[in-house]
Amino acid sequence: MLVKGQRSPIRADEVKSILIIQLGDIGDVVWSTPTVRAVAAAFPQATVSLLLRAGCGDLLRGDPAVRAVFEVPRTKGFVAGPMVQIRFIRVLRRESFDLVFDLRSDDRGAYMAFLSGAPVRAALYYPGYTWRNRFFTHLAPLPRIEKRHPGAVDQSLYVVEGFGVSAPSDARPALRVTREMESAIDIRISNAGLKDSPWITVNPFSRWSYKELPLETWAEVISGIHADYPGIATVIVGTKEEHARAQFIVERSPGNVRNMAGTTTLAELAALLRHSRLHVGVDSAAPHIAAAVGTPTVTIYGPTDWRDWAPAGDKHTVIKPVMSCSPCHEKGCNGSGKSRCLEEMTSTHIIAGLSLVLDTVLLREIEETSFV
Repeated sequence: MLVKGQRSPIRADEVKSILIIQLGDIGDVVWSTPTVRAVAAAFPQATVSLLLRAGCGDLLRGDPAVRAVFEVPRTKGFVAGPMVQIRFIRVLRRESFDLVFDLRSDDRGAYMAFLSGAPVRAALYYPGYTWRNRFFTHLAPLPRIEKRHPGAVDQSLYVVEGFGVSAPSDARPALRVTREMESAIDIRISNAGLKDSPWITVNPFSRWSYKELPLETWAEVISGIHADYPGIATVIVGTKEEHARAQFIVERSPGNVRNMAGTTTLAELAALLRHSRLHVGVDSAAPHIAAAVGTPTVTIYGPTDWRDWAPAGDKHTVIKPVMSCSPCHEKGCNGSGKSRCLEEMTSTHIIAGLSLVLDTVLLREIEETSFV
């Protein structure tokens, strides 16, 4: 039973073109991939396109279930900004979408759904979001959750399941690495001298400072890894803006450590992480990209709840703080942007959590491989 649109149900046989709106962060886009597969399977006669934030499209342009990826443009200026947005809306409307799914609860996705011109616009009903709810022709009720939901993937699946779309049998996020992505990253791996050597990736950075550890702690962790596993190289990844901080870690870490922060596109990062034997990092997009391309992960959590956001499966490990106040769901202690549970986490605690994973994932290769 729908909250809105009961008298005009969605007819799958009449849908030829679908737009899925996901205007969240990179991690949200990765978590949405099972939903994209589910919609494509439920409407096999229709094409599926995506509307994402600017900069996120590279990850899904190679997905065989996706016909096209549109990115909401970043704009500046009192005059130029609105004109760019108007031209973009015209592009969307020319697609003549029959059906739009908005996977989030924010106003911006609702506006874009309405402006797309699609006759059927579907989302979840959120009590109290009066204006947002009016932009949709069909609204499904929020699901009753009897227990804690098993992961962020479900937040997107809940939307389409409310309209009769079944979740895929394998609901793990998955990203396709194209030949072009592979070719581009193969060159970078060779240039870095990593072609025939085992290596891991480390991402110490997050969009939010309250999810980060001190850089000195990371230098100690990488030094500890090198001491225990001297045959393993470490590649630090991140954005262009994080390159200098990555270099700070490199200069304080012995062993074979490379700084590749800001040297890849988002799609190339996915290919790089696919070649990594293990990805280690904080709560950010990188662990989810790594998991989605099949790489084992170790993710360090602080104030955010690993039970909601950590990659699912036995290939993925979480390192938690020792403080009982974690997870507190706050943006740092007392809103400071700094989290004591991470600021005071020791490299010894992290290395202890890493050791079993490193032994399991890398020991055989370490015994057989050494750097010249």
